[in-house]
Amino acid sequence: MIKSETIKELKSWPFKEAMQIIKRNGGYEHFKLPEKGYILFETGYGPSGLPHIGTFGEVVRTSMVQNALSQIVKCPTRLITFSDDMDGLRKVPENVPNKNMLAEFIGKPLTSIPDPFDKFESFGHHNNAKLKSFLDEFNFEYDFVSSTEKYKSGDFDNTILNIFENYQKILDIILPTLRSERKETYSPFLPISNVTGQVLQVKIEEYKMDSKTIVYKDPEINKLVETEVTGGKCKLQWKVDWAMRWMAFNVDYEMCGKDLTESVDLGFKICKSLGKNFPTNLIYEMFLDEKGEKISKSIGNGISVDQWLKYASPESLSLYMFQKPKSAKKLHFDIIPKTVDDYISHYNSYSKLEENKKLDSPIWHIHSGNPKNFKTEINFNALIYLVSISNTDDKEIIWSFINKYDEELNAENNPEFDKLIEYSLNYYNDFILPNKKYLQIDDSNREIFKEIINILENEIKDSSSSEDIQTLLYEVGKKYKFDNLKDFFKLVYQVILGQEKGPRLGSFIKLFGVRETIDYVKKLIDN
Repeated sequence: MIKSETIKELKSWPFKEAMQIIKRNGGYEHFKLPEKGYILFETGYGPSGLPHIGTFGEVVRTSMVQNALSQIVKCPTRLITFSDDMDGLRKVPENVPNKNMLAEFIGKPLTSIPDPFDKFESFGHHNNAKLKSFLDEFNFEYDFVSSTEKYKSGDFDNTILNIFENYQKILDIILPTLRSERKETYSPFLPISNVTGQVLQVKIEEYKMDSKTIVYKDPEINKLVETEVTGGKCKLQWKVDWAMRWMAFNVDYEMCGKDLTESVDLGFKICKSLGKNFPTNLIYEMFLDEKGEKISKSIGNGISVDQWLKYASPESLSLYMFQKPKSAKKLHFDIIPKTVDDYISHYNSYSKLEENKKLDSPIWHIHSGNPKNFKTEINFNALIYLVSISNTDDKEIIWSFINKYDEELNAENNPEFDKLIEYSLNYYNDFILPNKKYLQIDDSNREIFKEIINILENEIKDSSSSEDIQTLLYEVGKKYKFDNLKDFFKLVYQVILGQEKGPRLGSFIKLFGVRETIDYVKKLIDN
């Protein structure tokens, strides 16, 4: 447990969020558990499309707050991942097969729609399974909860009846936020049609308090129908449904995206109007694709978890989620190398931090306070460039270069670095190689590269550091009177790597090898 004098100094956002929960339960000195005997964290998922990386982000961030709390106060905690799988399908996702088939089931609950992948009993079950599989891959401790199961089992019935008996209070909260035409038909209750099985958004003609039923006109048969509001025969409107969950489970903490700010506010008001508690909430900013547009399950833009894990470690993805949750962030492939190198940088500095400072390090939160053994001076970008100049898919060849730089480093004593090489090969082949465009050495620049060879052959010693090499290369740029030395390095990158940008040359030459660099440049000159 963290000492009380240290708690006041903690600055990282998971600890600040944990302190908000503690404050609502009596404060650090007088902390008292809720009557249910534990602190409940919830994350929500709408399985109308394949789970995207934002869903993962919500779970990993919530887990970080959960872990932070457990280090401050001694109390049981629980995390539930709730799937709103009884929701009606509003549109066909773009990233699934059998779209024409799915189009026939618009409006029906996701767990009543055939699986377009032909793997599970429904589309909702398929997406739920996909969600659970990648949460399990990251070893999250969570309880999965299905909306369909909870509605149909009657577990929500008591809370639903409370909402039914107070429907006018809820209408008074929701209606002022709606357009005039929507106000005319809005009800907290969405009956499930006995005829079509669709989740109906229809005007409720009557709320019968004695029988706990509603009366509505089913558009399919154009007749009035009476149905119970419990037992899964009705679903609640989204904003009311969310508040119902908070009350039914007695949720203590749930975060959500900025696009749900109004829903959170209305949910709080609904809970308050019924004399119920509502959770502590963090509103995070949205993830954006390469065009600056919000990522979407139905569109399938941005990056999937599987795609990220092809090019980088799970820990780097966790770092991306840890960093600045209240700032909008681009989520596309070009942010992966920087995020991996940020992770390496944080890891290399972690052991040097004072014990109290370690608690605010992203490394502490990513690894729940138990970092594994991983350290390297060679970053991800340098590996990608090493793969580029080596022109190979053979991991053993890359290891041969690395061992000239550090003969003690190997796959056995540093398996994480071995994985890093695999990631760099994948990233290079998919994103760097297709865009390479080499600049030829000709009469306009031949002398520059001869000068580089001369320096490497005659002025660089085995004891020379990467900084020594970098300084001498700067002198080449100055000698040939480049107005901006960036243009000099751009020229070198275009000739050697086929790219306009590249690594710090001194460090890269030290890694690739001085002799190897000389031979490589000579070969380019001769060609």
